[in-house]
Formats: sequence, structure tokens, C-alpha cells
Amino acid sequence: MLNLDTHVLLYAVTDELTAAERRVLSSEPWSISAIVLWEIAELAELGRIEVDLDHRQVRRTLGQIHLWPITLEIARASTRLDVRGDPAEEIIGATSVVHGVPLVTRDRALRRSRIAPLAR
Repeated sequence: MLNLDTHVLLYAVTDELTAAERRVLSSEPWSISAIVLWEIAELAELGRIEVDLDHRQVRRTLGQIHLWPITLEIARASTRLDVRGDPAEEIIGATSVVHGVPLVTRDRALRRSRIAPLAR
């Protein structure tokens, strides 16, 4: 299983993945942190992306992806990451740490982490 950050998930559904990302994502089932849903809703509300979270196909696609809840363990792990920045990215990275699931991200800070397991 792979843990996708918000932007990689959006790139996947809009067919904007790199060849390397496409290869990695084709090999295993996908998962996301619950905060990804919040981020998508927030980006849509701000007009930065055009996504209708109530659209049947969007709901069906999201329903096929494993959803990790934000737990106390993940919240604590997010404060112990070796990167700082966007709190949502920290939660996403901590989700990978807690569950031992490789993270697929383009986020530069998370890619420099020696703690968060990255998909290769």
C-alpha cells in the first residue's frame, strides 16, 4: 500500500503524473490521510482547483482509496518529524511513519526527511 499526499492524488486523477510516479502508483493500492480530504475541500473552496466533492465519480474514486484517520499517535508523530512547514504535510508524513506505508510526494521538505518512508 502507498500513502499519497494531496497533490499526488490530484495529479493522479487529472493524469498529470510523472512517468516515475505512474510506475510507482501502478504497483500497489493507494491510501490517503483523512487530512487530504480537508485539503482538497479547502483548495476547491479557495478556487485553486476545480473539484466537486459531491460528484458521483469523485466520490466513487475516493471511496476506493484506503482512508487513514488522524489518530493521537499520528498527531504525536507529526511533532517528531525531521521537517517543518505545512501542518497538513506533517500529518501526511506522520501517517506514513505510524503505519509504515511508503509516501508518494513531491513536497521537497518531506522528500528530505530521514524519518518518513518514501516510495521509490
